[in-house]
Amino acid sequence: MISDLLGVAAEDRGRFAALSDAAGAADLLASDQEESVAAAVRAWKELAEYAAGLVAARRRLPGDVLRSSLIAVRDADDGRLSDDELVARATTLVAAGYVSTRNAITVGVIQLITEQHLDAIADDPARREAAVEEVLRRQAGVTAEPFPRWAQQDVELEGASIAAGDLVLVRLEAAHRDPGHFPQPDRFLPGRQQPASPHLAFGRGAHHCLGAALARVELGAAFGTLARRLPGLRLQVPVDDLVRAGGQTDAGPTAVPVIWSEAEGL
Repeated sequence: MISDLLGVAAEDRGRFAALSDAAGAADLLASDQEESVAAAVRAWKELAEYAAGLVAARRRLPGDVLRSSLIAVRDADDGRLSDDELVARATTLVAAGYVSTRNAITVGVIQLITEQHLDAIADDPARREAAVEEVLRRQAGVTAEPFPRWAQQDVELEGASIAAGDLVLVRLEAAHRDPGHFPQPDRFLPGRQQPASPHLAFGRGAHHCLGAALARVELGAAFGTLARRLPGLRLQVPVDDLVRAGGQTDAGPTAVPVIWSEAEGL
C-alpha cells in the first residue's frame, strides 16, 4: 500500500521493504549497540537516497500518486517544499505506514488468537471495528515512545511544573492503561465501550496521524480476512517463545508460527 502511494516500482518493493526493516532495527540494548545503530543509519541513508530518486522522477513526470500531490504542496512561506523536506516526509510515511501497521496487525492477531476473539469478528463489522480500536490502544505503548517532545509554553500538570523548552517523554502506554479512563485496562477487551475521549494512538490536533483512516482499514481487512479464511487459527508456539525485533521505535515479533486444520472449518 505504501509503495503504491509513493510510486515505488513493483520490482523495487523487496529492496524497499528490506531497507525499511533495517532502518528501524537499531537495538540500543544489544551488546553490539554501536554496530546495530550504524547499520540502521546506513539503511536510513540508502532509503533516503532511494526516496530522493522517486522525488526527482516525479518532478520530471508527475503522476496520479501521493508523491505528485506532496510536490505541489507549499510551506507556510508560500514556497514549495524542498527535496530534502519531501524525502523526510517520504521516509516518515514508510516508517509509520509500513513498519507500524505491520507490527500492529501482527500483535493484534496474536492477541485475538490467544484471547479467542478472532473467529467472532469474521462476519461482524461492528465487532471488527471495536477489535481494531482495542489493538490500537494496546499497541500504542510500544510505538514511537522514544521520540522526544518539547514544551512550547509553561505548563502546570498535576502539581508538576513544566517550563517552556523542557524535554518531555510522553508515555502513551500509561495513558492507555489509566483505570479511570479504561476500566480493566490491562485486559484485552475487543468489545469494550469506547470512552468519550478515546485512545491517543494516532495523536491529536494538528499532529493527528494523516494515515489513521488507512491504518484502521488495513487492520480491519487483515483481521477479517484471516478470521474468514483460516478459522480455528492458533499459535504453534507459546507467546513467550516468540522472538521480538530489537528496534526501539516500534516493536513486533520477527515471525509468528501458526497452525490450523481443515477439520476446524477450512
